[in-house]
Amino acid sequence: MQGSGECSWYSVALWGIGAVTVVFHLLRWTLLCWHGIKVYLLSGIWQADLRSYGQWAVVTGATSGIGRAYAEELAKRGLDIVLISRSKEKLQTVAKEIESKHSRQTRVIEADFAEGHSIYSAIVQQLEGLEIGILVNNVGMNYCGVLANFLNVPDPEKRITQVINCNTLSVSQMCRVILPGMLERKKGLIINISSEVGTHPQPLISLYSATKVKHTFMVFVTFFSRSLHAEYSSKGITVQCVAPFMVSTNMTHNIPVNPLIKSAASYARDALNTVGYTTYTSGCISHALQHTALCIVFPGWLRLTSLCVECMEKFALVIEPRVNELMTKMKNKQA
Repeated sequence: MQGSGECSWYSVALWGIGAVTVVFHLLRWTLLCWHGIKVYLLSGIWQADLRSYGQWAVVTGATSGIGRAYAEELAKRGLDIVLISRSKEKLQTVAKEIESKHSRQTRVIEADFAEGHSIYSAIVQQLEGLEIGILVNNVGMNYCGVLANFLNVPDPEKRITQVINCNTLSVSQMCRVILPGMLERKKGLIINISSEVGTHPQPLISLYSATKVKHTFMVFVTFFSRSLHAEYSSKGITVQCVAPFMVSTNMTHNIPVNPLIKSAASYARDALNTVGYTTYTSGCISHALQHTALCIVFPGWLRLTSLCVECMEKFALVIEPRVNELMTKMKNKQA
Protein backbone atom coordinates (compact mmCIF):
# COMPACT_ATOMS: atom_id res chain seq x y z
CA MET A 1 0.00 0.00 0.00
CA GLN A 2 2.81 2.37 0.89
CA GLY A 3 4.57 1.68 -2.42
CA SER A 4 1.33 2.22 -4.29
CA GLY A 5 0.81 5.56 -2.53
CA GLU A 6 4.33 6.74 -3.39
CA CYS A 7 3.83 5.72 -7.02
CA SER A 8 0.55 7.62 -7.14
CA TRP A 9 2.20 10.73 -5.65
CA TYR A 10 5.00 10.64 -8.22
CA SER A 11 2.48 10.19 -11.03
CA VAL A 12 0.47 13.19 -9.89
CA ALA A 13 3.64 15.28 -9.56
CA LEU A 14 4.87 14.31 -13.03
CA TRP A 15 1.44 14.94 -14.50
CA GLY A 16 1.35 18.36 -12.86
CA ILE A 17 4.81 19.28 -14.13
CA GLY A 18 3.87 18.13 -17.62
CA ALA A 19 0.62 20.09 -17.59
CA VAL A 20 2.36 23.27 -16.40
CA THR A 21 5.03 22.85 -19.10
CA VAL A 22 2.44 22.39 -21.84
CA VAL A 23 0.40 25.38 -20.66
CA PHE A 24 3.56 27.50 -20.42
CA HIS A 25 4.61 26.73 -23.99
CA LEU A 26 1.08 27.19 -25.31
CA LEU A 27 0.89 30.61 -23.67
CA ARG A 28 4.38 31.47 -24.91
CA TRP A 29 3.59 30.59 -28.51
CA THR A 30 0.21 32.31 -28.29
CA LEU A 31 1.88 35.51 -27.13
CA LEU A 32 4.54 35.22 -29.83
CA CYS A 33 1.88 34.73 -32.50
CA TRP A 34 -0.10 37.70 -31.21
CA HIS A 35 3.06 39.80 -31.16
CA GLY A 36 3.76 38.82 -34.77
CA ILE A 37 0.21 39.61 -35.86
CA LYS A 38 0.32 42.98 -34.11
CA VAL A 39 3.78 43.99 -35.36
CA TYR A 40 3.63 42.73 -38.94
CA LEU A 41 -0.06 42.68 -39.87
CA LEU A 42 -1.96 45.24 -37.80
CA SER A 43 0.87 47.73 -38.28
CA GLY A 44 0.06 47.75 -41.97
CA ILE A 45 -3.38 49.13 -41.13
CA TRP A 46 -2.64 51.54 -38.28
CA GLN A 47 0.67 53.41 -38.38
CA ALA A 48 2.19 55.95 -36.04
CA ASP A 49 2.21 59.58 -37.18
CA LEU A 50 5.94 60.03 -37.63
CA ARG A 51 5.55 63.79 -38.06
CA SER A 52 4.70 64.02 -34.37
CA TYR A 53 8.35 63.40 -33.50
CA GLY A 54 9.61 66.53 -35.24
CA GLN A 55 10.06 68.27 -38.58
CA TRP A 56 13.33 66.69 -39.72
CA ALA A 57 14.64 63.15 -40.10
CA VAL A 58 18.37 62.44 -40.37
CA VAL A 59 19.42 59.36 -42.36
CA THR A 60 22.99 58.09 -42.59
CA GLY A 61 24.14 56.05 -45.58
CA ALA A 62 21.29 57.68 -47.46
CA THR A 63 22.34 57.48 -51.12
CA SER A 64 21.49 53.84 -51.80
CA GLY A 65 19.86 50.71 -50.44
CA ILE A 66 17.94 50.68 -47.19
CA GLY A 67 19.12 54.16 -46.18
CA ARG A 68 17.82 55.76 -49.35
CA ALA A 69 14.58 53.82 -49.06
CA TYR A 70 14.11 55.05 -45.48
CA ALA A 71 14.77 58.62 -46.58
CA GLU A 72 12.21 58.43 -49.37
CA GLU A 73 9.60 56.71 -47.20
CA LEU A 74 10.03 59.26 -44.41
CA ALA A 75 9.66 62.09 -46.93
CA LYS A 76 6.56 60.40 -48.28
CA ARG A 77 5.16 60.43 -44.73
CA GLY A 78 5.68 64.15 -44.40
CA LEU A 79 9.15 64.73 -42.94
CA ASP A 80 11.96 66.90 -44.23
CA ILE A 81 15.16 64.92 -44.73
CA VAL A 82 18.83 65.40 -43.92
CA LEU A 83 20.87 63.01 -46.05
CA ILE A 84 24.35 62.04 -44.87
CA SER A 85 26.75 60.03 -47.00
CA ARG A 86 30.22 60.23 -48.51
CA SER A 87 29.35 61.08 -52.14
CA LYS A 88 28.21 64.66 -52.63
CA GLU A 89 27.08 63.98 -56.19
CA LYS A 90 24.87 61.08 -55.13
CA LEU A 91 23.55 63.06 -52.18
CA GLN A 92 22.45 65.88 -54.45
CA THR A 93 20.80 63.44 -56.85
CA VAL A 94 18.78 61.77 -54.09
CA ALA A 95 17.89 65.13 -52.56
CA LYS A 96 16.52 66.43 -55.86
CA GLU A 97 14.45 63.29 -56.35
CA ILE A 98 12.95 63.57 -52.86
CA GLU A 99 12.14 67.24 -53.34
CA SER A 100 10.57 66.52 -56.72
CA LYS A 101 8.55 63.45 -55.70
CA HIS A 102 7.45 64.41 -52.22
CA SER A 103 7.75 68.22 -52.08
CA ARG A 104 9.81 68.09 -48.90
CA GLN A 105 12.86 70.10 -47.87
CA THR A 106 16.22 68.35 -47.92
CA ARG A 107 19.72 69.05 -46.73
CA VAL A 108 22.85 67.10 -47.60
CA ILE A 109 25.95 66.50 -45.51
CA GLU A 110 29.01 64.94 -47.09
CA ALA A 111 30.76 62.69 -44.56
CA ASP A 112 32.71 59.44 -44.73
CA PHE A 113 31.90 57.54 -41.53
CA ALA A 114 34.87 55.22 -42.09
CA GLU A 115 37.17 58.13 -41.20
CA GLY A 116 36.25 58.00 -37.52
CA HIS A 117 35.93 60.81 -34.96
CA SER A 118 37.09 63.65 -37.19
CA ILE A 119 33.80 64.02 -39.11
CA TYR A 120 31.38 64.66 -36.26
CA SER A 121 32.18 68.27 -35.41
CA ALA A 122 31.24 69.28 -38.97
CA ILE A 123 28.03 67.25 -38.77
CA VAL A 124 27.08 69.00 -35.52
CA GLN A 125 27.56 72.41 -37.12
CA GLN A 126 25.45 71.56 -40.17
CA LEU A 127 22.60 70.16 -38.09
CA GLU A 128 22.46 73.14 -35.75
CA GLY A 129 19.04 74.76 -35.46
CA LEU A 130 17.04 71.90 -36.98
CA GLU A 131 14.13 70.28 -35.14
CA ILE A 132 15.27 66.69 -35.59
CA GLY A 133 12.60 64.20 -34.60
CA ILE A 134 13.97 61.02 -36.19
CA LEU A 135 17.47 59.60 -36.59
CA VAL A 136 18.07 56.57 -38.80
CA ASN A 137 21.51 55.05 -38.19
CA ASN A 138 21.80 53.01 -41.34
CA VAL A 139 25.34 53.44 -42.64
CA GLY A 140 27.35 50.23 -42.70
CA MET A 141 29.99 48.33 -44.62
CA ASN A 142 31.41 44.84 -44.91
CA TYR A 143 35.14 44.25 -45.01
CA CYS A 144 35.17 42.22 -48.20
CA GLY A 145 33.04 41.75 -51.29
CA VAL A 146 32.76 38.02 -50.67
CA LEU A 147 33.07 35.60 -47.76
CA ALA A 148 36.61 35.65 -46.39
CA ASN A 149 38.61 34.56 -43.38
CA PHE A 150 39.47 37.37 -40.98
CA LEU A 151 43.15 37.63 -41.97
CA ASN A 152 42.43 37.34 -45.70
CA VAL A 153 40.75 40.73 -45.81
CA PRO A 154 42.52 43.08 -48.26
CA ASP A 155 44.62 45.63 -46.33
CA PRO A 156 43.31 44.37 -42.96
CA GLU A 157 44.98 47.02 -40.79
CA LYS A 158 43.09 49.81 -42.54
CA ARG A 159 39.90 47.94 -43.39
CA ILE A 160 39.19 46.65 -39.89
CA THR A 161 39.34 50.16 -38.45
CA GLN A 162 37.08 51.46 -41.22
CA VAL A 163 34.47 48.78 -40.59
CA ILE A 164 34.39 49.47 -36.84
CA ASN A 165 34.21 53.24 -37.42
CA CYS A 166 31.38 52.84 -39.90
CA ASN A 167 29.31 50.11 -38.25
CA THR A 168 29.81 50.85 -34.56
CA LEU A 169 31.26 54.28 -33.85
CA SER A 170 28.76 55.98 -36.17
CA VAL A 171 25.80 54.68 -34.16
CA SER A 172 26.95 55.95 -30.79
CA GLN A 173 28.32 59.24 -32.12
CA MET A 174 25.20 60.11 -34.11
CA CYS A 175 23.07 59.36 -31.05
CA ARG A 176 25.34 61.65 -29.03
CA VAL A 177 24.84 64.39 -31.60
CA ILE A 178 21.06 64.09 -32.01
CA LEU A 179 19.80 62.93 -28.61
CA PRO A 180 20.21 66.21 -26.63
CA GLY A 181 17.79 68.05 -28.92
CA MET A 182 15.26 65.24 -28.61
CA LEU A 183 15.51 65.36 -24.83
CA GLU A 184 14.85 69.10 -24.82
CA ARG A 185 11.59 68.52 -26.71
CA LYS A 186 10.86 65.31 -24.76
CA LYS A 187 10.20 63.31 -27.91
CA GLY A 188 12.21 61.56 -30.58
CA LEU A 189 12.72 58.35 -32.51
CA ILE A 190 16.07 56.66 -33.11
CA ILE A 191 16.15 53.75 -35.56
CA ASN A 192 19.34 51.69 -35.57
CA ILE A 193 19.72 49.31 -38.50
CA SER A 194 21.37 46.06 -37.44
CA SER A 195 21.31 42.76 -39.34
CA GLU A 196 19.81 39.31 -38.95
CA VAL A 197 23.04 37.95 -40.46
CA GLY A 198 24.41 37.97 -36.95
CA THR A 199 21.68 36.30 -34.99
CA HIS A 200 24.50 33.86 -34.34
CA PRO A 201 28.27 34.23 -34.87
CA GLN A 202 29.13 34.09 -38.56
CA PRO A 203 32.39 32.56 -39.75
CA LEU A 204 33.93 34.27 -42.81
CA ILE A 205 32.18 37.56 -42.04
CA SER A 206 33.26 37.74 -38.42
CA LEU A 207 33.91 41.48 -38.18
CA TYR A 208 30.66 42.46 -39.92
CA SER A 209 28.83 39.98 -37.71
CA ALA A 210 30.42 41.41 -34.59
CA THR A 211 29.72 45.07 -35.32
CA LYS A 212 26.35 44.97 -37.03
CA VAL A 213 24.47 42.21 -35.24
CA LYS A 214 23.01 40.86 -32.06
CA HIS A 215 24.67 37.70 -30.78
CA THR A 216 25.72 37.80 -27.12
CA PHE A 217 29.26 39.15 -26.55
CA MET A 218 29.39 40.26 -30.19
CA VAL A 219 26.52 42.62 -30.01
CA PHE A 220 26.77 46.31 -30.30
CA VAL A 221 23.92 47.80 -32.28
CA THR A 222 21.14 45.74 -30.73
CA PHE A 223 22.29 45.85 -27.12
CA PHE A 224 23.14 49.53 -27.43
CA SER A 225 19.65 50.17 -28.82
CA ARG A 226 17.93 48.26 -26.04
CA SER A 227 20.00 49.92 -23.34
CA LEU A 228 19.44 53.38 -24.79
CA HIS A 229 15.70 52.76 -24.99
CA ALA A 230 15.64 51.65 -21.35
CA GLU A 231 17.52 54.79 -20.31
CA TYR A 232 15.45 57.32 -22.26
CA SER A 233 12.00 55.84 -22.94
CA SER A 234 10.63 57.54 -19.82
CA LYS A 235 11.80 60.85 -21.31
CA GLY A 236 9.80 60.41 -24.52
CA ILE A 237 12.54 58.83 -26.65
CA THR A 238 11.90 55.62 -28.60
CA VAL A 239 14.89 53.59 -29.77
CA GLN A 240 14.12 50.84 -32.24
CA CYS A 241 16.54 48.22 -33.56
CA VAL A 242 15.76 46.91 -37.06
CA ALA A 243 17.41 43.65 -38.13
CA PRO A 244 16.81 42.83 -41.80
CA PHE A 245 17.60 39.54 -43.45
CA MET A 246 18.40 39.69 -47.18
CA VAL A 247 17.40 42.93 -48.91
CA SER A 248 18.27 43.69 -52.52
CA THR A 249 20.92 46.43 -52.23
CA ASN A 250 24.43 47.16 -53.46
CA MET A 251 25.84 45.36 -50.41
CA THR A 252 24.00 42.18 -51.45
CA HIS A 253 24.97 42.76 -55.10
CA ASN A 254 21.38 43.65 -56.00
CA ILE A 255 20.21 40.08 -55.62
CA PRO A 256 16.84 39.55 -57.39
CA VAL A 257 13.73 40.24 -55.33
CA ASN A 258 11.52 37.28 -54.44
CA PRO A 259 9.12 36.34 -51.61
CA LEU A 260 12.08 35.93 -49.23
CA ILE A 261 14.23 38.83 -50.43
CA LYS A 262 12.67 42.27 -50.18
CA SER A 263 13.37 45.34 -52.24
CA ALA A 264 14.77 48.21 -50.19
CA ALA A 265 11.67 50.35 -50.76
CA SER A 266 9.27 47.61 -49.70
CA TYR A 267 11.38 46.76 -46.67
CA ALA A 268 11.63 50.36 -45.46
CA ARG A 269 7.87 50.81 -45.78
CA ASP A 270 7.11 47.67 -43.78
CA ALA A 271 9.77 48.40 -41.16
CA LEU A 272 8.55 51.95 -40.57
CA ASN A 273 5.05 50.59 -40.06
CA THR A 274 6.33 48.74 -36.98
CA VAL A 275 7.30 51.97 -35.18
CA GLY A 276 5.21 52.21 -32.04
CA TYR A 277 4.57 48.47 -31.97
CA THR A 278 7.98 47.11 -31.02
CA THR A 279 11.51 48.25 -30.21
CA TYR A 280 13.08 45.27 -31.99
CA THR A 281 11.91 44.08 -35.37
CA SER A 282 12.96 41.99 -38.33
CA GLY A 283 11.21 44.65 -40.37
CA CYS A 284 8.70 42.50 -42.23
CA ILE A 285 6.86 39.24 -41.75
CA SER A 286 8.90 37.24 -44.28
CA HIS A 287 12.15 38.14 -42.53
CA ALA A 288 10.66 37.35 -39.13
CA LEU A 289 9.63 33.89 -40.36
CA GLN A 290 13.07 33.32 -41.90
CA HIS A 291 14.71 34.25 -38.62
CA THR A 292 12.57 31.75 -36.71
CA ALA A 293 13.18 28.98 -39.24
CA LEU A 294 16.93 29.59 -39.37
CA CYS A 295 17.26 29.46 -35.59
CA ILE A 296 15.55 26.07 -35.61
CA VAL A 297 17.26 24.35 -38.57
CA PHE A 298 20.67 26.08 -38.53
CA PRO A 299 21.49 27.04 -34.93
CA GLY A 300 24.58 28.97 -33.90
CA TRP A 301 26.54 25.99 -32.59
CA LEU A 302 26.21 24.26 -35.97
CA ARG A 303 27.56 27.29 -37.84
CA LEU A 304 30.72 27.22 -35.74
CA THR A 305 31.64 23.59 -36.43
CA SER A 306 34.72 22.89 -38.53
CA LEU A 307 32.65 21.03 -41.11
CA CYS A 308 30.33 23.98 -41.59
CA VAL A 309 33.22 26.44 -41.89
CA GLU A 310 34.91 24.22 -44.48
CA CYS A 311 31.69 24.06 -46.50
CA MET A 312 31.35 27.83 -46.35
CA GLU A 313 34.95 28.28 -47.52
CA LYS A 314 34.30 26.01 -50.51
CA PHE A 315 31.08 27.87 -51.23
CA ALA A 316 32.96 31.18 -51.12
CA LEU A 317 35.45 29.92 -53.71
CA VAL A 318 32.59 28.85 -55.98
CA ILE A 319 30.65 32.11 -55.81
CA GLU A 320 33.62 34.51 -55.80
CA PRO A 321 33.93 34.73 -59.63
CA ARG A 322 30.21 35.40 -59.97
CA VAL A 323 30.25 38.03 -57.23
CA ASN A 324 33.27 39.76 -58.76
CA GLU A 325 31.51 39.77 -62.12
CA LEU A 326 28.43 41.38 -60.59
CA MET A 327 30.55 43.98 -58.80
CA THR A 328 32.33 44.84 -62.04
CA LYS A 329 29.00 45.30 -63.82
CA MET A 330 27.77 47.56 -61.02
CA LYS A 331 30.89 49.72 -61.19
CA ASN A 332 30.54 50.00 -64.96
CA LYS A 333 26.92 51.11 -64.62
CA GLN A 334 27.84 53.70 -62.01
CA ALA A 335 30.63 54.98 -64.24
